[in-house]
Amino acid sequence: MAPLPKRRHSTRRGGKRQAAWLKAFTLPSLISCPQCASPRLPHRACKACGWYDGKTVIVKREKKKKK
Repeated sequence: MAPLPKRRHSTRRGGKRQAAWLKAFTLPSLISCPQCASPRLPHRACKACGWYDGKTVIVKREKKKKK
């Protein structure tokens, strides 16, 4: 026989387990960047152009081409 639980688990404990399961399989919401229109996460700087809150936050460096 398999072991049985001695006490009942609370509903909050089950709710936490369900919330973690649902969070693992939901896709993050994406918005379009107002500067370059590429998809980005909300409240984060754009990875494509480095734009956030109306100004350039991350300066992108151009890669040097080999001759």
